[in-house]
Amino acid sequence: MADDQDQTQHEHEQESKAEADSSTINVKVVTSTGDEVFFKIKKNTKMSKLKGAYAQRVGKDVQTIRFLYDGERLGEDETPSSLDMQDGDTIDVMVEQVGGGRL
Repeated sequence: MADDQDQTQHEHEQESKAEADSSTINVKVVTSTGDEVFFKIKKNTKMSKLKGAYAQRVGKDVQTIRFLYDGERLGEDETPSSLDMQDGDTIDVMVEQVGGGRL
């Protein structure tokens, strides 16, 4: 009987964690020129999906943009939850620069 109670408690903890992970936050994507685009996303949404939505909204190729959070480049599979992001956080977006080296 104690095993059933422990299992039920464990399942409840997993459900609570899943609910917390799926909650939504508002994030602001800001360009180097100060343009802002706001998104409401789930905490378990991959950055690749957010980048795609941003690129479509501003009319850019998703391959030419890079997202930075706290100065670090974001990976495609990272999520707001894995990055410990909070509601209202800002993501910086940069356009990929090709070249620039000396000849």
